[in-house]
Amino acid sequence: MSPLWDSWVRIPPLPQSKISMEDSIVQQIKDRLDIVEVIGSYIKLQKTGVNYRALCPFHSEKKPSFFVSPTRQMFKCFGCGEGGSVFDFIMKIEGIEFGDALRILARRAGVELKPYRPELKTKRSRMYEICELACQFFERQLAASSRGKQAKEYLVGRGLTQDSITKWRLGYAPATWQGLSDFLVGKGFRREEVVQAGLAVESEKSQMPYDRFRGRIIFPIFDLNSQVIGFGGRIFEKLTGEDSAVSGDETAKYINTPNTLLYDKSKVLYGLNFAKIDIRKKDCCILTEGYTDVILAHQAGFTNTIATSGTALTPYQLKVLKRYTSNLLTAFDMDTAGDLATMRGIDLAQKADFDVRVINMPKGSDPADILSQNPQKWENLVNRAKEIISFYFEKAFSKFDQETSQGKKAIAKFLLPKIGQIPNRILQSHWIQKLADSLRVSEQAVVEELKKLTKKEEAPELEEPVGLPERKPKTRKEILEEKIVSLILSCPENLKHFEKDYLEFFSPKMKIVLKHLKEKNPQNKKEMEKIIEKLQKTDQELKNLLEELSLRAEIEEEENPEQEIKLCLASLRDNTLQLTLTQISSEIKKAEEEKNEKKLRELIQKFNQISKSLNQKNVKNKI
Repeated sequence: MSPLWDSWVRIPPLPQSKISMEDSIVQQIKDRLDIVEVIGSYIKLQKTGVNYRALCPFHSEKKPSFFVSPTRQMFKCFGCGEGGSVFDFIMKIEGIEFGDALRILARRAGVELKPYRPELKTKRSRMYEICELACQFFERQLAASSRGKQAKEYLVGRGLTQDSITKWRLGYAPATWQGLSDFLVGKGFRREEVVQAGLAVESEKSQMPYDRFRGRIIFPIFDLNSQVIGFGGRIFEKLTGEDSAVSGDETAKYINTPNTLLYDKSKVLYGLNFAKIDIRKKDCCILTEGYTDVILAHQAGFTNTIATSGTALTPYQLKVLKRYTSNLLTAFDMDTAGDLATMRGIDLAQKADFDVRVINMPKGSDPADILSQNPQKWENLVNRAKEIISFYFEKAFSKFDQETSQGKKAIAKFLLPKIGQIPNRILQSHWIQKLADSLRVSEQAVVEELKKLTKKEEAPELEEPVGLPERKPKTRKEILEEKIVSLILSCPENLKHFEKDYLEFFSPKMKIVLKHLKEKNPQNKKEMEKIIEKLQKTDQELKNLLEELSLRAEIEEEENPEQEIKLCLASLRDNTLQLTLTQISSEIKKAEEEKNEKKLRELIQKFNQISKSLNQKNVKNKI
């Protein structure tokens, strides 16, 4: 496996010949990839005519307004306005720059990127390279060193196969102070960068950083594109002497990379890179707590399994999961010290309208234990997963005595907040009734107690993955213009409803399109497409605009296009004139302050003329 920089390219300002070469690479990638397939690996797409639609991953919505066009190889959300090529989608959804998107898509398309001016690489790209090289280092140590071979024997003893060890790129960190650091420095990285990547720790006693992972089995952590972004380390070789006194982390069973430029444990879901396709196919996700749980589950065929990387579920993680499914099966230990944190994560999932079920495991067992001993038993447990609220009922009634008044009170105190978090009112009513029956009290009493609770929090707005800067909302003028032009593009017949007198109210780009169409006067859809194709070759910005409007023309239907065009034209005229009047009003105020009487008279006369024109046309429309 070659270092990442052997297949990485940065896009700096270049002479025209170089720019042409870059454009060729980008086009080559676009030609090899199908945007439907790429976007479909992130979100669930539904075919509608010649296009595909989905709930937008970039803003919250209940009705799909996100469309993907295979013919145009573009996407567009008519709700939030995001749109563009496959590169724009990857940059937005992954929260990365163009260079990173280029590298991801080139790898996916099988396009080799030639190295160019390594000094221009971004800090983020260098972090990816460090993590990749570190992963290779750990893999070699597991395969070749004497202690590494012992660690491998331990993994095989836990039930892992060689195929799984290779697929998940497991490794071993030798119990040396600077083994990995020296290796990375030898590859051209500074020790400071190794620290920034979370692979080394600055020493308080000396100026020389030491390796964070020592004497540990290593589990690389991947992003959605299977790039290494961090590591988890399980203790294997107990350090002694000075080594054991370095930090409290040395004795911890597991340690992880701290938050870095690439890795944030509250945002990463271990194994999602391998599981995302099957999660969507099965419309279900199994959530566990450990790396080994996930690997053994995949090995046994439960390829829709992931782990939370040692944290309770976070809003960000739920937002990512929502792209693939709304059904979660949790395999958490609900009787540990982290019980409350786990339940808070589950509560968040319920509020976000996930259907949560609990895999009830034997006490003292975890998924890895069960899977390594008896995969069939694990399958039975998965199939018998209980609704989360049923699980809470069992837990409450087993812990407190329902025959005593104090027990009834304790059960209600535990369960009522859980019932109150159910977003579906029918389900909520069902569980209110069940609680009343189980406690042998009136349903009204339960309802009254529920009302006494502190007002429930609204369902959380799931945190958006960090991406490109948010777009400014479109003005009413832009919305009206786009509606008019898309109606005309949908059918050449609609062009006759457009009057040339209205051209003055359109923006420059729209004027070009409308004027050109009016002059050419296409008689059918084929002629219209040829005219649009020629226009697109004249200007990149115009090309993008026409692509979006053409897509909109395909997906929107209007019962009475003539009436809609006339209404939009009238609204556009009024909107433009009102904006002009507002501007003139500001200029009148300024002229008054400057006591410029000549300019003031001119402005007032202009204001009155526009006002009169606006009123006359409004009266005419009413008549």
